[in-house]
Amino acid sequence: MTSTQLPSFPLSFPRQYARTQRFTLGVPRAFTVSPDGERVVFVRSSSGTERSHALWVLDLAGEARERLAADPETLLAGAAEELSAEERARRERSREGSGGIVTYAVDGAVELAAFALSGRLFTAELRAGTARELRAPGPVIDPRPSPDGRHVAYVAGGSLRVTGADGEGDRALAEPEDAHTTYGLAEFVAAEEMGRSRGFWWSPESDRLLVARAHDRAVRRWWISDPAHPDREPQVVPYPAAGTANAEVRLYVVDLAGERTEVEWDRERYPYLARVHWSSDGAPLLLVQARDQRTQLYLAVDPATGATRTVHADEDPVWLELLPGVPAWTPDGRLVRIADEGGARVLAVGDRALTSAVLHLRAVLDVGEDDVLVSASAGEERAEPETGEIHVYRVAERGVERVSEGAGVHSAVRGGAVTVLVSARPDAPGSVARVLRDGAQVAVVASYAETPVLSAGVRLVEGGARRIPCAVLLPSGYTEGDGPLPVLMDPYGGPHGQRVVAAHNPHLTSQWFADQGFAVIVADGRGAPGRSPGWEKAIKNDLTPTLDDQIEALHALAKDFPLDLGRVAIRGWSYGGYLAALGVLRRPDVFHAAVAGAPLSDLRLYDTHYTERYLGTPQESPEVYAANSLVTDDGLSAPEEPARPMMIIHGLADDNVVMAHTLRLSSALLAAGRPHEVLPLTGVTHMTPQEQVAENVLLLQVDFLKRALGLDR
Repeated sequence: MTSTQLPSFPLSFPRQYARTQRFTLGVPRAFTVSPDGERVVFVRSSSGTERSHALWVLDLAGEARERLAADPETLLAGAAEELSAEERARRERSREGSGGIVTYAVDGAVELAAFALSGRLFTAELRAGTARELRAPGPVIDPRPSPDGRHVAYVAGGSLRVTGADGEGDRALAEPEDAHTTYGLAEFVAAEEMGRSRGFWWSPESDRLLVARAHDRAVRRWWISDPAHPDREPQVVPYPAAGTANAEVRLYVVDLAGERTEVEWDRERYPYLARVHWSSDGAPLLLVQARDQRTQLYLAVDPATGATRTVHADEDPVWLELLPGVPAWTPDGRLVRIADEGGARVLAVGDRALTSAVLHLRAVLDVGEDDVLVSASAGEERAEPETGEIHVYRVAERGVERVSEGAGVHSAVRGGAVTVLVSARPDAPGSVARVLRDGAQVAVVASYAETPVLSAGVRLVEGGARRIPCAVLLPSGYTEGDGPLPVLMDPYGGPHGQRVVAAHNPHLTSQWFADQGFAVIVADGRGAPGRSPGWEKAIKNDLTPTLDDQIEALHALAKDFPLDLGRVAIRGWSYGGYLAALGVLRRPDVFHAAVAGAPLSDLRLYDTHYTERYLGTPQESPEVYAANSLVTDDGLSAPEEPARPMMIIHGLADDNVVMAHTLRLSSALLAAGRPHEVLPLTGVTHMTPQEQVAENVLLLQVDFLKRALGLDR
């Protein structure tokens, strides 16, 4: 070996997993199909380890070919990307850890794209393949072309601004009256919990916009400091904790001269602006929701006067779920919504439900001339189990047709006759993006994602009398003669967090833990999405069914798999961290060790829209919060069993589940004499995108679990 040669070692899974951002780098995403069916636009990084995404176009006219539409390296002249505080917050809300062009918006013809880089405004001519910067005051947030492609609206400094697509005529249309006000941005709970990341919407005629105004003076301020840098001032965060004030949200119709008309509705009764839809198929459409989330209105807006009329009202004694893609209008003016009716989550068009309990609707993907493209999983009345599968369906008056084929998790984007169908399967890594025209494949969009160094041998089963969806992973090469294995429960286990999916890559970390000598079980019990409204809503006012179902799944699977029930650990992050801590505190007879990552320990500290949906407010139901929180006497109570070891991991910069959750839990555990370790992560938010941190967090968890279960002897 010469002095210039270095030995080559295979990359460990933890390092590869961190370096590839969970194998998402190099994967094409954020697809848009032009209405003429000639172009598919998307973003993708150049390799499985490159974090900077570029904008691409797949030309379908003639022989399909890809071309680069905008390259951050060229546009920034090689300079490093710099993110404003507002952009960092926006990416944190969307769990976006990569860089470059991570989001973009297009005009109606999908000929002009707009995006922000380093707080600067850029556009790309998608037919010509040229990109340029438009002069604009920054930092620029969420630029969006008008449908006719003549203007670009964006947010800067809390103002909603507009400029010509030629870069001329930049001006403010709505400016904040004070430091507590923004125009054109989604407030915290809308972006974090409602799935509404936007704060302005163009009219189909491109002559005016609907603009949200958020005023947060009444919102409680929290200070998030960096103890590793005591010389730095804390970050001030307006955080609407359960039972406290939300931001006040209003909506205006604003024309290109800056003249505004306020949209009127009963904001006191319905303070949450959950959805806005404005298309050429009808009047602007709003979905507004009561604070208790048990009633909501679909409102049509008169843009000339700001008056609204109720198109439909929903009520539910438990809560109403917000879902992607709705509400919308059909081309003939009927309301499209997803509703919980007759114990099922169905697609309703006009006054008719077009699906039944055979399907559990997840999202509306596209509304066509004579059909609706939806995402759905198997409902309660499905004849055969489809554990973890999510499919794409065409729904029309004449019936329902499945578009996707084979076990997997499928999603789609459609424009006219062209559909981009993205499929991930349990027996193959990654996903495949197929471009279909009238159902026939015309292209496959290349993925540059790395191939994992290990393969997940996931078995998807149902466990217990409740048929709890489960994924089971054993060590690679395990044989029956090897004997029973210590168990690691690896759940999220809570609302909006399905972990048991019929895809390969989501189970890679569980497989890596299995290869350290564990039988790993992932279970989605009551509260998790994907089965029925009743399944999801069984946790109202009482989160303990999420723990009960982990135990039921564990004991049921022990009949068929080599599980050593005398050595059972549980790990999780966020709600999964709460569930892990709850397991060893409430049921130390079942769980012998826990790793709790960013746990929701004191539910009074979590945000309004999420926490109040399940538990009400602390003022109305203090006993409910006491019974469900980890830091109260109720939370720490347990039968006469030995206290179990717990590792708590938390990012000090987390502005979602703030570090106070872990500090309060640690204090309560110390007072109760319960053993635990705390691993603080400096500079880490609710995500852990830093490569070395993400790798070492996995390694330290394995070390702790082996010590706690006596496996290191």
